[in-house]
Amino acid sequence: MTETKIIPIFPLDLVLFPRQELPLRIFEPRYKQLVDDCMLGDGQFGVCLIDENTSINGWNSPKLVGTIAKISKCEDVELDGLQLHIETLGRNSFKIKRIIPPSISQPENYDPLSVEGHQEISELHEKIGIGEKMYIQAEVEMIPEIDENISLEKWESLVELWKKKIIKQALPQVVDSHSLDHVLEQYYLNTDTPTIDYIYSLSALGAKDPNELQPVLEARSMDELIKRVEELLAVK
Repeated sequence: MTETKIIPIFPLDLVLFPRQELPLRIFEPRYKQLVDDCMLGDGQFGVCLIDENTSINGWNSPKLVGTIAKISKCEDVELDGLQLHIETLGRNSFKIKRIIPPSISQPENYDPLSVEGHQEISELHEKIGIGEKMYIQAEVEMIPEIDENISLEKWESLVELWKKKIIKQALPQVVDSHSLDHVLEQYYLNTDTPTIDYIYSLSALGAKDPNELQPVLEARSMDELIKRVEELLAVK
């Protein structure tokens, strides 16, 4: 039987890939609680793309496959009140088996950016007990990493697909292949020894919307991964 564990979940409008860096500014009380709990524990939480079709107690619901984020740095930032700035690094991906809803439902007309919204949530939290979790948790199982290599030939064909897509999207402006080589250099994607991380980075450069990256994260083998990246980069 696959081992599962319970972790905090942070639904975001992005896809985090393994080994990718993700800085975050934390200002909502429920996510400050999440970070505090992580700092007292193993410093890890799950990042999932927001599932726009469902909600949990009124809050954004996560897609069922996400990536563990490990906090590498956490500091207070004074900007219109206290914020936290954290730096994280993607670890393994995981699949949610069971969602544990937060103890507080989203209040009507809640504004996550306003001081009033934060006060309202903090007051609700005090009423139900400050030990209760305001954030979503989930029982998850880890997904084994793809440990196959990509051939240089396959990698170069993905790069060509990416170039065609960018050139087409830029029309009527003309973008030449040489300037796209410069972009690849900027992102350290010029290589003779490509790895899975290069594929993830190229996908992120070729996606218009985070929802296009979710199938890439969910791929379970190198063949499946390449197929999904080819679909992402295909000129439509």
